[in-house]
Amino acid sequence: MTLSIVACPGQGSQTAGFLGSWLTEVQGFRSELEKLSSASGLDLVSLGTTADDAQIKNTAIAQPLIVASSIAAYRTLFVTTSVRGVLGHSVGEFAAAAIAGVISDSDAMRLVVIRANAMANAAAEHPTSMAAILGGDPSEVALTVAEMGLQIANHNGAGQLVAAGEKSQIAALIASPPVKSRVIELKVAGAFHTHYMDTARHELAEAVKEVEVLDPIMQLWSNVDGQICNSGQSFLSSLVSQVTSPVRWDLCMASLPEEQFDFIELPPAGALTGLVKRSVANANPIALKMPTDFERVIK
Repeated sequence: MTLSIVACPGQGSQTAGFLGSWLTEVQGFRSELEKLSSASGLDLVSLGTTADDAQIKNTAIAQPLIVASSIAAYRTLFVTTSVRGVLGHSVGEFAAAAIAGVISDSDAMRLVVIRANAMANAAAEHPTSMAAILGGDPSEVALTVAEMGLQIANHNGAGQLVAAGEKSQIAALIASPPVKSRVIELKVAGAFHTHYMDTARHELAEAVKEVEVLDPIMQLWSNVDGQICNSGQSFLSSLVSQVTSPVRWDLCMASLPEEQFDFIELPPAGALTGLVKRSVANANPIALKMPTDFERVIK
C-alpha cells in the first residue's frame, strides 16, 4: 500500500468557478459543502461556481472557501483511502486541523470566518502588501528584505520567499529586486503573517477559547517549525500565533517521510505540489485540480 499524505492549500490558490466539476461529479460533495456553508454563514456553492475572481479574492471570502473546499474533498474522496498524515499552508492549517480530528468541521469554518474577517479589517487599517521573491541567494534576499524594512512572511522553499510590509516598501522591492531574483506582488489585501495583523490575532485568540479540542488522529505537521504536532491544544494555539508569525513551509517539506509517498494536494490544488515537486525527491505529487485527478491515487 502506497503511503499517502494530504495537503491543504492556502490563500491565492482559488480561481473563479473552480468547484463546478466537484459539485457535479463527486457524490456527496454538494451536501458536504452545504453543511460547511451553514457553519460559515456563506453560500459556498455559489461562491465556488458563479462568483467572479474579484469576489473570491476578497480575504473574507477566499479563506473560508478554500478551507471548505479541502474539507469537502477529503470527506467525500478519502472514504476508503488510508492516509498517514496531513498538513496545510497558512489558512490551509484550519482544514488540516479538521481532517486530523483536532477540531470539528463546523468549528474550523466558524474560526476561519472570524480569522478572515479580522485579517481583512486589519489590512484595511493601513496600506500593506506582500510579494513573492523567486530565486537569488537566500541570505542576500533576507538581508535586502530587512534593509527595506520588510519581513519574511512565508518561507516556501524551492527558492521562494514572500516578503510583507508597507505597500511603498513592496514597490521599492519590486523596483530593486535582490540579485538574480524576480519579485512579483501578490494579489492579497495586506501584510499577512506580520505584526500588522496583531488585532486579528487577538480576535482569533478569544474565539478559540470556545472550541472543543482533541489530539490529532493522524500525523499533523505544523507551519510553526515544520514538525509533527501531537497535541491538539498546541496546534490550535499555533493557529492563533500564526496570524502574525511566518509560515515555515520549507521546514514542513524537510520533515516529510523519507520513504516514497503520494503527496496529495486537495482543491484548489497546484501551488503546494509545485513546491514539493522541486524540493522533495521521494514524493509523488498529485494535485487534485479536477475530480478525475483522484484516479492517480492508489487506494
